[in-house]
Amino acid sequence: MEGISPETAAVLRPVLPDLSAEMIREIGAQVPDYSRPLEGPFGVTLRYGVERALRRFVDTIEHPERVSARDRRTYIELGRGEMRQGRTLNALLAAYRVGAQVAWRRFVEAGVRGGLEPSTLYRVGEAIFAYIDEISGESIEGYAAEQSALAGEGQQRRAQLVELLASDPPPAPETLRAAAERAAWTPPARLAALVVEGVAAERLVSRLGSDALAAALEPADGAAAEARAPRVLAFVPDPDGPGRRRMIRSAAGSRPAALGPTVAPADSARSADRARRALALRLDGALASDGLVVADEQVATLLLHADSQLGAELAASRLSAFDALRPAVRERLLPTLRAWLDNQARIDDTARALDVHPQTVRYRLAQLRELLGPALDDARGRFELMLALRVGGGAEPELTPATVARYRRTRSHSR
Repeated sequence: MEGISPETAAVLRPVLPDLSAEMIREIGAQVPDYSRPLEGPFGVTLRYGVERALRRFVDTIEHPERVSARDRRTYIELGRGEMRQGRTLNALLAAYRVGAQVAWRRFVEAGVRGGLEPSTLYRVGEAIFAYIDEISGESIEGYAAEQSALAGEGQQRRAQLVELLASDPPPAPETLRAAAERAAWTPPARLAALVVEGVAAERLVSRLGSDALAAALEPADGAAAEARAPRVLAFVPDPDGPGRRRMIRSAAGSRPAALGPTVAPADSARSADRARRALALRLDGALASDGLVVADEQVATLLLHADSQLGAELAASRLSAFDALRPAVRERLLPTLRAWLDNQARIDDTARALDVHPQTVRYRLAQLRELLGPALDDARGRFELMLALRVGGGAEPELTPATVARYRRTRSHSR
């Protein structure tokens, strides 16, 4: 230590045995958390830490090069111990300050008896408090490391629970209960799965609330092998409660996201599967949305896409009459057909939906009747046309020629 001669160590070392016991007594008297008997591993570590701190301080005066990594680990472990005990670092850092004050008084007394110069004693005092700052930093480091480790362990347990809740077949009830206990999560009466793309699991949970669970999905989950944004599966308790749907939409933001049906925890895998399939359709363009897709509001589309090949064949077959038309004509007639079917053949409502004159709708309908024949006047024919349009166009107001062409290709590849 700069400005303190190595001979100073010989003057201070004789007071160390009594000083250690006095420091522990004083810490117990001034720091409430340590007023109880110091028993068990932490008590042993604290006593050892006090003794080691004093020896390390004096040894550093005499031989600075002899300070070992083992000395540093002692104070790191003290910080870890405080975190494991569920306490803040305040008590430990207060104990260090009390110890420094006791040591300073006794070292001054020893220095006066040993004939040390006042300037030397001042430097010893400065060195003591600088040393306390150093070991305080080591304990803070240990506390933070243990905090991070425990958080990581808790996060891993919650991720394992998410995996269990999404597994099919579902785990045994006792397995699920044990996993929930390890993750410190109380299963709600009802929950829903939420799949969001392009967000970290921790960030999503912070927006959904601490009662939600979330974990990253594997990159190839429910999609082709091409690279894509990170995807997170979350389970949200009581998703139909007051304000919950608004909170879920806010948490998802404008990111691609899908919410599965509300179910009991035993049926959580069904909700997760439905949410995944809804998000896949959203990403494929079969469901149009700027943010959250609610699976329960898209049951028909999900059903239609359950067999993608059959849906493609239906679209290609029922819409084949449009192949020979010029693109500009197709782009007028296909949305007109869909709007007319969606509005139950009401001319005025169809015109409002398309923002055209009713006479324009009648003219286009005449073209459609010539193109499609009896299908427009047959209940089954209309139903199949509605299905074909929805398989191809999802929630969009129109089915584009590109969409029809895609289904043409799908049909030809399936042969």
